[in-house]
Amino acid sequence: MLLDAQNLFSDAQAITTGTIYSTNTVKFGKNDISFVPIIIQAVEDFTGLTSLNVKIQTSDTAEFTSSSDLAESKLLLADLKAGKKFPISYLPKGNKGYIRLAYTVDGTATTGKITAGVVASDELSYHEM
Repeated sequence: MLLDAQNLFSDAQAITTGTIYSTNTVKFGKNDISFVPIIIQAVEDFTGLTSLNVKIQTSDTAEFTSSSDLAESKLLLADLKAGKKFPISYLPKGNKGYIRLAYTVDGTATTGKITAGVVASDELSYHEM
């Protein structure tokens, strides 16, 4: 998968405790952007938490003064190993112009890192001949 620096939400972003927002917000037009492929992947094993919840959020302003959740997924500690992807593979409908991710740690403080962003294509779209 190809990642573009201008379309990255998180680049090996450390996730520690509470709710942490993606380092970057990506601006899209205010039209429907469904079926744009994304990846949300652990790039370092997680320790010290019970689970990690990820939400895709949208807002009509870069400050996210009023945001809406578009999708949500949770992985348990046992699954949060380097290389594990969250099962959200496309941006859902409902974009208001800006999108970010919200990571919420369930349990105690943790170590672990996430890389997430828009990708050129979803690996599941490849078909062998």
